[in-house]
This record gives sequence, structure tokens and C-alpha cells, in this order.
Amino acid sequence: MAVIETLESRLAAVRRTIAEACGVAARPVGAVRLVAVSKRHSPEAIRAAYAAGQRDFGESYVQELVDKARLLRDLSELRWHFVGRLQRNKVGALLPTGCMLHTLDSVRLADVLQRKLEEQDGKLDVLVQVNLADEPQKAGARAAELPALLAHVRGCDRLALRGLMLIPPEVDDPERTRPQFRTLAELGREHGLAELSMGMSADVGVAVQEGATLVRVGTAIFGAR
Repeated sequence: MAVIETLESRLAAVRRTIAEACGVAARPVGAVRLVAVSKRHSPEAIRAAYAAGQRDFGESYVQELVDKARLLRDLSELRWHFVGRLQRNKVGALLPTGCMLHTLDSVRLADVLQRKLEEQDGKLDVLVQVNLADEPQKAGARAAELPALLAHVRGCDRLALRGLMLIPPEVDDPERTRPQFRTLAELGREHGLAELSMGMSADVGVAVQEGATLVRVGTAIFGAR
């Protein structure tokens, strides 16, 4: 019981942070969806968060998502998000989960998704990951590559392009991430894309103030992995 109470209180605290940031930015709270990143946490923890009203959950490893989707298929309102780097050889296993993909980062991955979706007669909501800081260790299209990638994705009729996603460099002060969040929002407006997946446990408030519509929060809800 104590574990569930702790999770519920953490979830409530994150929701308060989102609501306060929405107030600062004069945005409706309903404009922001909280994605509880549950990677490496148990199905029981997801059930507890679901019982507390959480519906969107994020995973970073395909097999872990597949296994959890099977174990939690009785939770009829649960929505999955894939927020990790997707290997092309894992696409076929991922698609039946019905997730939203936050990390589409290349023409080659778009083409594999398109082909597999044609085979399975499916469609997929996708976000294009952007690497604004040009960090070599991180995935994502550079800003200069973005227009061509977006045009290609829009030409894939099995992919429903919803928006952009960002993982900024790790910094001590969340205010230092604000310029990147602001730039992503500008790119979203420039390309007519409504969804912005940005903001994690340390900087969720700043991300919401700058226009995030999806925030990916793990540790602040589930604790350390």
C-alpha cells in the first residue's frame, strides 16, 4: 500500500507542476498530455498509475513494450508511446502494440515502417525526433535535414505525422533548456505540426511553458530505476 500511495502522490505532484506551468503560459491544462515513462518498471506499477487516472505510458525497449502490452491488455484505455531509439529490425514486433512512435529520425526508418505497415494493413502515428544540439551520441534529424525528412514522411501514406520530439542536452539548470524548447515550438509552427513531445522529469515545467503537448516523465512518477 505504501508503494502505491507514494506513486499516487508523485503522479499528483507532476500533474500540479504541469498545471502551474500551464497557468504561467495561459494554456489550458488539457492541452498537455502526460506520458508516464515506465521503462524498467513493473506492470504492477503501471496498474497502480492507471488506477490513479494515468492513461499514457512510454517505453524505450521493444520487447519490454510487447511483453507489457500483453500483460496489461485488460486495461482498455491504456495508450502506449514508444520513446526509445527504434532499430529497423524491431519494427515488425512494435507495430501490433498500437503505440505512438516519438522517435522517427531517418528516411530509412520511415521506409521500413511504411513497408511493414503495408504488410500489416496498418497506420501509425509518428513524431519526428530533432537533434537541435547536433549531439553525435543522440539520434534525431539535424535542423537542416528536417524539411526533407518531413516531406518524405508526409509522402508515406501509412504514417500519420503528428509533430516533433526533442531530447535536449542534460544540464543542471532547466532554464538552459528553454531556448531549445522554444526553437522546437517555432519549427512546429513553421511546418504546421501540432504535437510537441518535449520535457522530462527535470524540466517539465519549462517545456510546458514553451508549448509542449506531450511530456515524458519517468523518475518523478515511478522513482529511480
